[in-house]
Amino acid sequence: MHVSSIKIDPYLNVDAGTMNPKEHGEVFVLSDGGEVDLDLGNYERYLNITLTRENNITTGKIYQHVIEKERRGDYLGKTVQVVPHITDAIQAWIERVSKIPVDDTNEEPDVCIVELGGTVGDIESMPFVEALTQLRHRAGKNNFLNIHVSYVPTINGEQKTKPTQHAVKSVRSAGLIPDLIACRCERPLERSTIEKIAHHCQVEVEQVVAVRDMPTIYQVPVLLEEQGLIPLLREAFKIQGDAIPAAMVRKGAKIWRQWKSLTVTQDHYYEQVNVALVGKYIELHDSYLSVIKSLEHSAMRCRRKLNLIWVDAEHLEPATRQSDPAKFHKAWHEVCTASGVLVPGGFGQRGTEGMMAAAKWARDNRTPYLGVCLGMQVAVIEYARTMCGITDATSEEFNAKANDKVIVFMPEIDKATLGGTMRLGLRPTVFQAGSEWSRLRALYNNAPEVLERHRHRYEVNPEYIERLEQAGLTFIGKDEEGKRMEIVELKDHPYFVGVQYHPEYLSRVLDPSRPYLGFVAASAGCLEQVTADLLSDGIDSPVNGVNGAADKGKHF
Repeated sequence: MHVSSIKIDPYLNVDAGTMNPKEHGEVFVLSDGGEVDLDLGNYERYLNITLTRENNITTGKIYQHVIEKERRGDYLGKTVQVVPHITDAIQAWIERVSKIPVDDTNEEPDVCIVELGGTVGDIESMPFVEALTQLRHRAGKNNFLNIHVSYVPTINGEQKTKPTQHAVKSVRSAGLIPDLIACRCERPLERSTIEKIAHHCQVEVEQVVAVRDMPTIYQVPVLLEEQGLIPLLREAFKIQGDAIPAAMVRKGAKIWRQWKSLTVTQDHYYEQVNVALVGKYIELHDSYLSVIKSLEHSAMRCRRKLNLIWVDAEHLEPATRQSDPAKFHKAWHEVCTASGVLVPGGFGQRGTEGMMAAAKWARDNRTPYLGVCLGMQVAVIEYARTMCGITDATSEEFNAKANDKVIVFMPEIDKATLGGTMRLGLRPTVFQAGSEWSRLRALYNNAPEVLERHRHRYEVNPEYIERLEQAGLTFIGKDEEGKRMEIVELKDHPYFVGVQYHPEYLSRVLDPSRPYLGFVAASAGCLEQVTADLLSDGIDSPVNGVNGAADKGKHF
C-alpha cells in the first residue's frame, strides 16, 4: 500500500537546522531543502519515499502558524487558546500532509504513520496528545490505530512491567487508548511478562508485541512479521485481501524477498570491510546516522560485514601528539590499517587539519577515500598545499582574512541568519566532458547528470580550479551552470572521490548511494564487479519511490 509518515517533535525549534549534532543527532535534509529530525531519514530509507519539510511537525511550527493566523485576524477577535486552536491546527496539519503523495506513483497515501516523540507526561507533548485523541474520534472506527512504545527493562534477570503499566495508565487517562503495545527489550519477553502486561494494560495477549534487540535493525521487520503484526493491522483497519491490486501484491512480495535476502543472511557474511570514519562529532554516533546507514546499505550489497572504526580527527593532529601520544598513535594506527578512509560533513575549523592529514595519507597510499561536503573541501585544500605549492591554502570558514582561500563563502548565502539559509535540497550535478573514465560516473550508470541533496555554505573557489586541475585534481561534476564544483576525483587512484553534496540522504536499504557503494566496494576490493553488476542490471542512480496502490481510504 501507499504509506506516508509524519514525525512530531514537541520542541520549540521551528526545525532541526540550528541544532548541535552532538546534542540532537544528525540534521536530515529533504529534497525540498527542509532540515528535519533524523527520524525522517529512517522513514525514507525504510519506505523508499520522498517526504517534505511539512512531514516534520514541531511545537515551534504549530505556534508560529497559529500566531500568524491571529495576527492576520483569521480568528475574528476570538481568544486564541491551546484548546481548541492549537489542537485544531495540529489535526488539520496531519490530515492535510497525510494526503500528499510521497512515492513515484504520485497517488495519495493509504496509510499515514504518525510518530509522537517525547515521553508520556511531558508538558510539551500534552497539546499533541489531546489533538491525537480528538483525531482518533474524527477518523472513525477502523481508521485509527494507536501503538504505544514502552521499554521493558531487565533488572537482576527479572523483566519489569511496572514502567509500561504506569505509562499506559497515563496515556489512557489522557484519552489516547493503546491498540497495540510495542515492548522494547534486550531479549525475548517471557510468556508470563506478556500476559502480565496484557492483563494490567487491558489489551489482549496478541496485542503485545516484543521488539527485542536484533543483530541489525534491518531484521526488525522480519521479527514483527513473525509475531503476527500484519494480521493485526489488517484486522484493525478491516483491509480485505482483494482490496489491494494484484500488481501491488506482487510488487510487495518481490520487495520483501529482496529485503530478507539482504538482511536475514547478514550474520553469515564472514569477510569484513574496515572503514575509518574521521570526524569531529564522534562522541554521539547519531551525528552521522545517515552516513552509517549508507555504509551499511553498501556493505550488505557487497556481501560484507561492516567494521566501522571511529577516529576523532583532532587525535590525528600534532597537538595531540604532544599532549596525548597514546591517542595520537592509536588514531593513526586505525587510519593506516583501515581498508578505506571516510571524512564526512561538518562545520568549523576544529579537527580539519587532522582530516587533511587523513586525506593525504589515503591519497599517497592509494587507500580508497570518500570526502563528503567538508570532507571534499579539506581534500581540495590539502591537494592545493601539497601538489600546487599553495602552502597557506585554507577555507574562508577557517580564516576569513587569509590570502589563499581555496574554499570560499557562497556569495548568495545570508551571513546573518543561520536557520534555513544554506544551499539546501535536491539539485542537479552535471558530469563534465572527458569524464568517461570516472569510476563514480560508471556507478551512476554513466548518466549525464544526477540529482542529489545539498547542505552547505562554502564551495571551491573558482579562481583556483585551473591550477588544481593542472596538478591532476579533476572536477568531473559541476552544477548546471558549470560554476560550482560538485565532484572531484583522482584519475590514477583506486578510489579517491570528493562530493560537495550529501549522497547519504538518498541511500536506501535496497538501493545504496552510489558514492558510498563505490567507496565500500573499493575498500572491499570488489569495485569492478559491483560496477559491472549495476550496469548489467540497468539500475539507475538512487531514486525515491517504489510502492504504489489505488487510494482505499486513509489510516492513521
